[in-house]
Amino acid sequence: MSEEYITLKRMPTIAEYINLCNAVGWKAFMNFEVAEESLNQSLFGVVIQYKDEIVGMGRVVGDGKIYFYIQDIAVMPEHQSKGIGSMIMEAISEYLNENAPEKSFIGLFAAKGKEPFYNKYGFNKHDGMTGMFGVIHESKIM
Repeated sequence: MSEEYITLKRMPTIAEYINLCNAVGWKAFMNFEVAEESLNQSLFGVVIQYKDEIVGMGRVVGDGKIYFYIQDIAVMPEHQSKGIGSMIMEAISEYLNENAPEKSFIGLFAAKGKEPFYNKYGFNKHDGMTGMFGVIHESKIM
């Protein structure tokens, strides 16, 4: 991997966040009106810089004691398959290993086909448990 990629342990700015979300096709799924407040309430953030541009991000949300969720892992399409996802997950894993108490629950949602990538970091399916989620649409969980 090029030494031009730098890991910065900080939250993306709202502009960087919107830019990355749009670049990976999440625009229709995001509520950018509340995104900055959400970023401010996150536990940990990481961005990857290439020259003067932020090309990757990830963050951890949760209560900081029992529940931690990895969110918003995104890499600019032109920088994908260059190890940036690994740089993001290594920074997040380091944060969790240092800050999450014993028996904490660490969750994430993986896009279909990306499970093997996250398996490398200890994330697996568990017998008897099914990941589920809902989305608020027109004031109802759907």
